[in-house]
Amino acid sequence: MPAEHATALVLRCVDFSESSLIVTLFTREFGKIEALAKGAKRLKNPFDSALDLMCLCRIVFLRKASEALDLVTEAKLLRRFRCPGGDLAPLYAGYYVAELLRDLTARYDPLPELFDLAEAAFQGLSRGQPVWRWVFRFELGMLRLLGHIPSLETCVVCGRSVQAAVRAAFDPVQGGVVCPSCRTSQPQGSQTLTVDQGFLRSTAVLADPGHPAADRIELDPARRGQLRHLLNQVIVNLLGRPPRMHAYLPLMMHEADRRKTLAGNREKDLRPLPEGSLPQECSPGGGTKG
Repeated sequence: MPAEHATALVLRCVDFSESSLIVTLFTREFGKIEALAKGAKRLKNPFDSALDLMCLCRIVFLRKASEALDLVTEAKLLRRFRCPGGDLAPLYAGYYVAELLRDLTARYDPLPELFDLAEAAFQGLSRGQPVWRWVFRFELGMLRLLGHIPSLETCVVCGRSVQAAVRAAFDPVQGGVVCPSCRTSQPQGSQTLTVDQGFLRSTAVLADPGHPAADRIELDPARRGQLRHLLNQVIVNLLGRPPRMHAYLPLMMHEADRRKTLAGNREKDLRPLPEGSLPQECSPGGGTKG
């Protein structure tokens, strides 16, 4: 069978034997693949230390015709994820991005725009850019590219525009905003939020990876909390369970407060992850065990 070449982000590395790994990769050309990397744990191997969590690499692999694992034969490191300074929040956010890519995408479903968004998120986080903004941009952009973005402009019940309303109800279970007339005629779920037009416009900007203001937009702590609550509900409804890294997202929402606390007493705010809370393949530096 012919060898395939692809640019890949490493989402997971799990020990397979004393010398080999099973890797989950998100490639620009083929989407998500799961493959065996024989000999990856040996001192001398053809993988150039590239098979490390959140690394960007160029790979050569053999695609299997059945449901069996593909076979990665070569990898060349292009860029490694670096956690800036002593702040662990960008690292946790990177873990979260990798978890969503792994759990919300299907094998062999190429999504080059999503690949570019994930790569931009990893770069932004490693450069010390605001963590909350990149978390929101990735979540909303991914939902948009996968066809799961909530309706932000038209009522999900009747289809009428809600842009003329000063405030609107947002129901994550139904999948978006509800106009005032439909809101009064239908029972309100426990997850329904009341949001204003400024919130909806800011959310729409963050959901568009190509919007010129997406990397400059600011949200006050109250709106960050609203958007965090909203996205938690949407993603949990999609997955049927909370993502494993959800417990650490509140640490990333208040950038200035977090950095001030970090400078004075890092352990009080950014506590180490408790034993067993990260997947076994993750190490505190973003690498693999073994």
